[in-house]
Amino acid sequence: MRENEKYNATAEEDKGIHIINIKAIEDIGYIQPETVLLNSLNTDQDSACKHGLCFQDGERKVDYILAYTFKKSSGNRTPNKKSHYNNSVSSQRSGKEGQPLPGGVHDLETAEAEPRVDYHEDDKRFRREEYEGNLIETGLELEKDEETKLHGVGFVKIHAPWNVLCREAEFMKLKMPTKKVYHINQAQGLVNKINSVLNKISEPIQPKVADHRPQTVKHLSYPFSREKQHLFDMSDKDSFFDSKTRSSIVYELLKRTTCTKAKYSMGITSLLANGVYSAAYPLHDGDYESISEPNDRKLLCDEWASYGVFYKYQPIDLVRKYFGEKIALYFAWLGVYTQMLIPASVVGIIVFLYGCATLDDDIPSMEMCDQQYNFTMCPLCDKTCNYWKISSACATARASHLFDNPATVFFSVFMALWAATFMEHWKRRQMRLNYRWDLTGFEEEEDHPRAEYEAKVLQKSLRKEFKFKKKHQHVPEDNSNKWRQTVKTAMAGVKLTEKEKLTWRDRFPAYLTNIVGILFMIGLTFAIVFGVIVYRISTAAALAMSNDAATRANVRVTVTATAVIINLVVILILDEVYGCIARWLTQIEVPKTDKTFEERLIFKAFLLKFVNAYTPIFYVAFFKGRFTGRPGDYVYIFQSFRMEECAPGGCLMELCIQLSIIMLGKQLIQNNLFEIGIPKMKKLIRYIKSRRETCTDHEEHLKKKQRYEMDYNLEPFAGLTPEYMEMIIQFGFVTLFVASFPLAPLFALLNNIIEIRLDAKKFISELRRPVAVRAKDIGIWYNILRGIGKLAVIINAFVISFTSDFIPRLVYLYMYSADGTMHGFVNNTLSYFNVSDFKPGTGPNMDHDLGYPVEVCRYKDYREPPWSENKYDITKEFWAVLAARLAFVIVFQNLVMFMSEFVDWIIPDIPKDISEQIHREKVLMVEVFLKEEQGKLQMLETWKDRDKKRGENLNSQSPKLTRSQRGSSASAYSYRVDV
Repeated sequence: MRENEKYNATAEEDKGIHIINIKAIEDIGYIQPETVLLNSLNTDQDSACKHGLCFQDGERKVDYILAYTFKKSSGNRTPNKKSHYNNSVSSQRSGKEGQPLPGGVHDLETAEAEPRVDYHEDDKRFRREEYEGNLIETGLELEKDEETKLHGVGFVKIHAPWNVLCREAEFMKLKMPTKKVYHINQAQGLVNKINSVLNKISEPIQPKVADHRPQTVKHLSYPFSREKQHLFDMSDKDSFFDSKTRSSIVYELLKRTTCTKAKYSMGITSLLANGVYSAAYPLHDGDYESISEPNDRKLLCDEWASYGVFYKYQPIDLVRKYFGEKIALYFAWLGVYTQMLIPASVVGIIVFLYGCATLDDDIPSMEMCDQQYNFTMCPLCDKTCNYWKISSACATARASHLFDNPATVFFSVFMALWAATFMEHWKRRQMRLNYRWDLTGFEEEEDHPRAEYEAKVLQKSLRKEFKFKKKHQHVPEDNSNKWRQTVKTAMAGVKLTEKEKLTWRDRFPAYLTNIVGILFMIGLTFAIVFGVIVYRISTAAALAMSNDAATRANVRVTVTATAVIINLVVILILDEVYGCIARWLTQIEVPKTDKTFEERLIFKAFLLKFVNAYTPIFYVAFFKGRFTGRPGDYVYIFQSFRMEECAPGGCLMELCIQLSIIMLGKQLIQNNLFEIGIPKMKKLIRYIKSRRETCTDHEEHLKKKQRYEMDYNLEPFAGLTPEYMEMIIQFGFVTLFVASFPLAPLFALLNNIIEIRLDAKKFISELRRPVAVRAKDIGIWYNILRGIGKLAVIINAFVISFTSDFIPRLVYLYMYSADGTMHGFVNNTLSYFNVSDFKPGTGPNMDHDLGYPVEVCRYKDYREPPWSENKYDITKEFWAVLAARLAFVIVFQNLVMFMSEFVDWIIPDIPKDISEQIHREKVLMVEVFLKEEQGKLQMLETWKDRDKKRGENLNSQSPKLTRSQRGSSASAYSYRVDV
């Protein structure tokens, strides 16, 4: 392959964020030493490198991969790998004599006549050269491979040798196991027997993973130190730092290493954002479908990411070993949440069955179905709607009893306590994992600045520098102060981003845009919900005019079902839109670190998606039927549409339908179908594209793909925010309106059983291996969960009090019932209206088929009858019911809050055995260091005694030592003791 062949980057390289496009003059002629390229992988040595998991020598592991794209020259020939580090002039000189070179003098003359616009690509190439050279200076070893099966993609393989791993482990304060092993305190007596019985019973549902067995002994861990290497268990150096730790160490080096071309620095995040590299990722351990090569990835696939093991516990320790603590904590939290849904589902089913069992004993619903109490109801709309019989709502009333019964109140209290118990249980589980994973003393450090932040600061610095130069361009230079010019020249290579930082004034336009954007999105959600309300009203009026009796009879069901489906479709669409808008709003804020960026993104996305998902439900629960007015004095919108009313049985049944369809629709369509279908489609498209590109070169097609090539075709890891978000929204469905839908925990449980395996399969087979990130908790998500738990108490109190008929029934039973029973409740809740009081043009304009003339109709409200002196005024019973409702809200809220806080207080955050083990570890660590110091002192005493004997022998042999000789002997002893 000729060394002077040049390449250009593909068009896909231009995607992403171009921080600044500097065509630096100093880049021209920049020559990097060829020592940067340690090894080159030849095509006939594929078998010697263990399918891409090791270097060419088959021994050094590949800890990280940097991928970049380039264009192959004409004839589909790949440029020589060493030419990557030479410019065109040096490449000419290295050509063979007598051999025509594509880049010869004639080509140079042609290039001078027609200059090629490739400054940007040359800049990228030079940055890669400098960056890889700087990586080698840090101690990393690199190997490059451009002759891959992937068209126009080159790879730089990175290996961290032992000394680099030790140095960075000490710098990152990684806790590593020492030689000291101690036994974990086990329960004694009856508790030990119970635990052994439970372990035997649960053995079939335990994963077949060695790390999942209960620990009886544990290595004492301590932050790694090169000076104390003798303390650590280094019996097997190859496995002392596992692949997850090695990749995280290399990633820290990649973030810390920069290239400083054109007076500003670029780390790996900036290089990726600017298209210098197309990808950076650690490798998977191997093929998850392989039979002959066992590895952690295949073990996780068999025991975790398979639907056939849905009934087993998750191997969380192995997940942590492979993916790191942050991802393992997500799956541990999801597992705890799913387990806690089991008792909630059982209680919800019992509440539902209680409603079914007492259906025939519910007097109000039986009265609505009884022909003796078949009241004539007022029309539901003007002109086109007719009078109707209350018995037509019999089915709705009976179905409402399934969810609106005394057990619902108990279930609401239970779910509030369940949420508090779940949070406490998770804190204890999290503490156990922190102890087991040696994260008890871990504190998150400030992350490196993001690429966008550095770019923004750079632009600010360049603007200031430009203004300063423009201001002083006419001022004569002071040649007398030569030392200042020397200092300026020496400081030219200092990063500009270290001199400046973004202030609130720089971010004020972004903050203003955020506020306006969020308010606009919330207003858009309200406007869509209002549009659906108008649709319900107009559709109900249109269907009421139908000639078909069946259509007229099912108006309410048809309108409710279609409106809920419209709401679901809108929610699914706006969820995707709001996710993109939240990310854009966070990006223009330019947060400094990735942690700050993630927290702000989570807050915005949750706020928008919360409003989007729950606004239609809030409307049905608290606003529908509340502001309708009365017959003869209805409330209108657009002066023609009457506000819709609740059914005689109440709005709780409609709330249940709304909640169930939206919840199940989001889970089935958004969470499962999208997560399964879209990755499969993307994978198929990438496969077809790669086959089309590789088939153009037969030699490349015959080569076996390396591990890093196969991982390059996988989807990049986009973070855990989408995974957490869908579970948090589901948690809201389970807790916020559980009084109206007791079966919500059951459907959430069934969904999560699939969700765990679905996410696991996605991480194992569909995504590139993410960089292992240490974390001791789930971050801001815990605060969001606590907020939802507190809000659930208030919302359920209002649902029971204002949406259901629980309070009106209690008031009637104890204050207005003639015989102390519920007989007559329906009649008590219906008011009378004289049809002659209809406003002109609002009464029914069609013949009714009731068989008798209608003079008085009924409607649901507490108002005086038309024959009263204060006709249609609110009655005293209305105020009594309202007072009872408000009293119930206050009592329910305070009682449940008190019980939740009591549960929080009575359950300690740290299990007692874990606190004892942590204290014991500290004592053992002190003992280890005391023994080490005692050993040093004994050694010094031995040296002292040896020197004393030697001095006595010298004195006995030559008693006439001078004072200076004795002093020199003493100083020698003193020096040895110091050493």
